[in-house]
Amino acid sequence: MNTSSQPFEILLVPTNAENPGEASPAGGPVRSAVVRPTGETGASGYPRYAGDGMEADIDPVSGTVEALLVDGAELGYGLTAVARPQD
Repeated sequence: MNTSSQPFEILLVPTNAENPGEASPAGGPVRSAVVRPTGETGASGYPRYAGDGMEADIDPVSGTVEALLVDGAELGYGLTAVARPQD
């Protein structure tokens, strides 16, 4: 299976105030988007995905978001991006 062709859902969740860089367990997503592969490689070297106002470089093996633009801007402080594969 070619994992780089699989779409992902990106969830933007509040950052955990006690452990910066981690998603807050109490905070649900404030926004989500399903992104699909564009066929391009991002500056990070990972495949580029886009959709619903988000553009991301995602490691298709681990699901790690390596770079992200939301409505053309960098992700604001206090938010963490989490990606999960879509069927």
